[in-house]
Amino acid sequence: MVIISGIDFTDVLDLLGTFAFAASGIRLASGKDIDWFGAYIIGLVTAIGGGTTRDLLLDVTPFWMTDASYLITTGVAFLAAILFKNSLLRWGITLFLFDAIGLGLFTIVGIGKSLDAGLPFWVCILMGAITGSVGGVIRDVLLNEVPLLFRKDIYALACIAGGFAYFVCYQLSLPPAVTEVAAVLTVIAIRVMAVKLHIQLPLLNLDNTQKKG
Repeated sequence: MVIISGIDFTDVLDLLGTFAFAASGIRLASGKDIDWFGAYIIGLVTAIGGGTTRDLLLDVTPFWMTDASYLITTGVAFLAAILFKNSLLRWGITLFLFDAIGLGLFTIVGIGKSLDAGLPFWVCILMGAITGSVGGVIRDVLLNEVPLLFRKDIYALACIAGGFAYFVCYQLSLPPAVTEVAAVLTVIAIRVMAVKLHIQLPLLNLDNTQKKG
């Protein structure tokens, strides 16, 4: 846990990730014939889905059940989407950027909380990937989309790469804040570069039979 001037840096990352993921969920819900309440719910499950799964695996009470700030932050993201829809959320790139930022922030939060629980580092990296990606999976399923996690996009692998960056910085005994920021930027950079440079994983095709004309 990183404390700067009385402020828990991990909590700040958590709320920023909540806002970013909620905004991405709300943005994706627009145009899907979903009303305002439904859009809020989509944003909420996007923001809390991964962390809830992580906490259940850690056998602790899900974080949002003891702190209403996550529900409030999702509401703020919803209001921002409504108020600034003509200037902020009209570009498709906005959805992608919010999703990439949330992915990076939540990955690091998951790693930090797992480290606090005394888990091995390889488990912490997996918990970071779960925290970062499962909310997006739930969002896509609810919106009848194929989840990014199961497509050829570099998504969960970006979380894992960020986890390894965290581990390297941790082993070098860098300041915790520097470690977390470096890992967040690693996740975001890999996600952005993968899309910009069209870097994708190969599709699985075990059917070697060829169609004959």
